[in-house]
Amino acid sequence: MKALDRKKHRHDNRKGDLAEFYAVTWLWDHGYEVFKNCGCSGPVDLIATKKGEVTLIDVKTRSGRAGRKRTKKQKDLNVQILNYSPTSRELRFVDHKED
Repeated sequence: MKALDRKKHRHDNRKGDLAEFYAVTWLWDHGYEVFKNCGCSGPVDLIATKKGEVTLIDVKTRSGRAGRKRTKKQKDLNVQILNYSPTSRELRFVDHKED
C-alpha cells in the first residue's frame, strides 16, 4: 500500500471511529445499552438494546444521500443505518421504506 493510500485509509478509519463513538453516546442518551463490534468488518457496527428489543446498527458518516442503502445481508438481518453528520454532529436513523 502506498504512503498516500495508507494515510487516507487511517483518516477514513478515524472518521468512522469518531462517528461510532458519537453514536454510542447518542444511543446511551436515548436509553439504549450499546455493544460494539470488536472486529473492523461485517454488516453491523453496534448492537443496541432498549426495553428488551435488540437493534443491529451500521453507523455511516453522511455526505449528501450517500450511506443510506443497506446491503442484501444487512436487509436480511434487519440492520438499521444510523447516519452521522460530521459538520453538525447530529445522528438519525434512516427510514428504510425505500430499500
